[in-house]
Order: sequence, then structure tokens, then C-alpha cells
Amino acid sequence: MEDLRQVDQEIYDLVRQEELRQSEKIRLIASENYVSAAVLQATGSVLTNKYSEGYAGKRYYEGQQIIDQVETIAIERAKVLFGAEHVNVQPYSGSPANLAVYLAFLHPGDTILGMALPHGGHLTHGSPVSISGKYFDAQSYQLDATTGLLDYEAIREKARSCRPKILIAGHSAYPRILDFARFRMIADEVEAILMVDMAHFAGLVAGGAHPSPVPYADVVTTTTHKSLRGPRGAMILCREKYAAAIDKAVFPGIQGGPHDNTTAAIAVALKEASTDAFKQYARQIVKNAAKLAETLMAKGYRLITNGTENHLMLVDLTNKGISGKKAARILDAAGIVLNCNAIPFDPRKPYDPSGIRMGSAAVTSRGFKEAEMVEVGNLLDAVIADPDNADTHARIAGQVRDLCRNFPAPGLEHIV
Repeated sequence: MEDLRQVDQEIYDLVRQEELRQSEKIRLIASENYVSAAVLQATGSVLTNKYSEGYAGKRYYEGQQIIDQVETIAIERAKVLFGAEHVNVQPYSGSPANLAVYLAFLHPGDTILGMALPHGGHLTHGSPVSISGKYFDAQSYQLDATTGLLDYEAIREKARSCRPKILIAGHSAYPRILDFARFRMIADEVEAILMVDMAHFAGLVAGGAHPSPVPYADVVTTTTHKSLRGPRGAMILCREKYAAAIDKAVFPGIQGGPHDNTTAAIAVALKEASTDAFKQYARQIVKNAAKLAETLMAKGYRLITNGTENHLMLVDLTNKGISGKKAARILDAAGIVLNCNAIPFDPRKPYDPSGIRMGSAAVTSRGFKEAEMVEVGNLLDAVIADPDNADTHARIAGQVRDLCRNFPAPGLEHIV
């Protein structure tokens, strides 16, 4: 990055500091990952110079000979990888992708039904602070208070009561596999569009480590980062009969020209996700999450649903006598990065909730396996057990750096 250094030393220094931070810390944020050097290079390519309103073969600007090929390759790779009839790779990120689905099928005031945000849903599934909760009649379903699991009969009754036009399946903090067939049955009963937001587990689906929602859903949205290990972008997968409505909703409905450099990076990530190595990676993500969950539960931590079936877990720290916000802060100081998170029926405020959320995708990209996840659990517990001792945190940060040196991060192998 010599050119960047010469033009803007301040930003150059910050980028280098971020490289070091990502290299030296254990990153457990469930929505983060490491992309390959190839994805980084595509993201930073000259394709960022191009403007391409429209779709391949039907653009509003000239000079699309290369871009049309790039976007078509990305689409075809996604269709093959996920078995989708139609794919749009232009959404800027997951939230715009979800908004495009709403625009395609709804009018303001129409009813949607999704998982409540405090119970593991996403802001864009109808939270009152989101446009999805302001422009639509947003109804929600919750987890069972006893088991912490989805109660599909309760979801069915809620759907029969409110008759949503879109039924949303998907989450940002639910550690179990969704029953897509049950969601399909409920949607059919109330004549709703079934939308699945698989942003968090798309990489697991691609790698065959998680059931696919594509055969059941009318529309599937996903980010392309997280467990899919691509750039910060998104895709919408849908049945062919909805293709025109989805494409029109993305452009010109909510966006102008796509980010062509991101499209190219998505194509690269999809090619990587089609390999046997990625299948092994996806399976290891699940194994690593299960091992970390097992390690923490053995130390007396309460996990929502008593474990995990995907890449993430949600931990209730109430019995540890520490809030989620404080735990996240001291863990970061000790080199373990995760986020505080509300738990179902949380008595605390969202900014300082009772829980923490963590995921295994990023550390698995570094090569961590079950033995390392046990070590991560032990280190995390040592921090929580001594929450006000900065010396302890500094000591563990050193152990974290030593561990990370043995597992160079993808795209950051030059950091020593």
C-alpha cells in the first residue's frame, strides 16, 4: 500500500493498525470473517471505477462489455451453488436486500411477520426502530420461555391471526437450525410469501453443513460476508416467477448502479465456496462452535437453547454477575472480540444487555479446530472470572497473541 502511504499517511497508519488488530486478536463476532487475498484484490480492483445501472445486456451506460460478464459469472455461480432459479447480486448489503423484497411484494401498511429482535431476529425483520417496522404492520413471534426454542405451533397461530403477506424465517442470534418445511406449511396456510434471511448461515448452506432453505422459500436473502467469506455485499435468490419483481425492486426501486468491484469479489468468493476445501471449512465451523459451547457449559455458563447447531451461540451471563457490555469490553482488552447481545426476555436494556454473542466462522478461517476452541473457552472464562483485574487481561492478551501467531489469518499472512 505504498501509494496510500504517500497520499494519506494517517489513513495508511490506521489500516495497518487494523491489520494488526485482526491478526493478533481472536475474533468471535458472529457476523465477521476473513476474506482471502483473492477476494481482497477483486474488491480493490479498477472495477470500482465503473458505473453500471441496469442489468447485463440492458444497461443505461455504455462500456459494459466486461462488467456484464463479471455480473453474469457471479449470478451463474450463485445459481449453481445454491440451486436457485434466479439470483440478483446487486444489493449493497443485507438490509437493502430485505428492503427490496418488501418493495417487491408489499404496500405501506401491509403485514409482515418475523422473529422479534430481542429473541434473535434482525432489525429489518420488523423492529420498530427500522424502516421495516415503520412502513409496515410488523408483527413478531418469540421463542418459548422455557426451552428458548422456536414454537412452530405458536408461530402458526400468530400467522393465522395476523395473516401476513410475508412470513420471515431467519435470525441474527438463534443457535439452532430452522425447520424450513414447517415455515413453508405455515406460509401456504395463510397464503403468505415465505422469505428466508440466511445471511448468517449461507456459508454453512453452501458447504453442505446446514439444510438449504432454497427448496422451500419463495425468496432467500443473504449477505455475502459472514460465513460465506466474501465481500460486504448481498444477494437475493428467488423463484423464477418472482425474478422480474425482485430485479425491479433492487433497480430502480431502491438502488442506482451496483458496486461492480463487490460483484467481482462475490464471484470469487462463490468460486471458493464451491470447492471441497470450503465444504471441509463449513463442517469445521459447526464442530468448532459445538466444542466452544460444550466448553463453556462445562464451566457453568448458561447458553440459550443449551448449545448450538450452527456457527453461533448466545450466552446468558446473569449467573456470572457481569453484564454483557462489561464482559465484551474486558474480553476485547484481553484480545477476545465479541459483542454484547440481548437474550430472550432480557430484563436489562439493549445497550447493556445480559448476554454475549459469539461465532466460530472467523477463527475457523484461521485454522482453529476443536483443541483451539477449548483453549479459547478457557481464556474467555479466565477473563470473566477476574473482571476487574487489568493485569489478568493483559496476560491473557499475550496468550492470545501467541496462539494467533500459530494461525495466520487469510489475507494477512504478511503480518508477523
